[in-house]
Amino acid sequence: MADDARRFVDQWVADWNAHDLDALLSHYADDVVFTSPLAARLLPGSDGVARGKDALRSYWTAGLAALPDLRFEVLEHYVGASTIVIRYRNQSGGVVCEVLEFDRELVTRGHGTYLAG
Repeated sequence: MADDARRFVDQWVADWNAHDLDALLSHYADDVVFTSPLAARLLPGSDGVARGKDALRSYWTAGLAALPDLRFEVLEHYVGASTIVIRYRNQSGGVVCEVLEFDRELVTRGHGTYLAG
C-alpha cells in the first residue's frame, strides 16, 4: 500500500501543478463525493459538497479560474486502510490536508480540510 500511495500522491501533485483536470479526475469514481469549505464559495447552492465527477470538475474548474497561479508542494502523506491523507502547502503558503477514501484504485470520497481560525 505504501508504494501505491506514494505513486498516487506523486501523480496527484503533478496533475494539480499541470492544471490537468482530465488526468486528475481519472483517479476519481464517477459517483465521488467531495467536501470542502471552498466548494461552498465556488459552487453556489452546494453547501460545500460536490456530488459526482461532473460537479467536482465544475468546482475545480472554478477554482483554477479564480487561482490561475495554483500550485501545491506536498509536505507529507499518511496511509490508512483505504485512505490517504495528503498534507500540502498551496501557492499562498497555506497548509491544507486532503483526506481521500478509496475503493480499489479510485477515490470515492474526499475532504479538503483547512486550519481553523
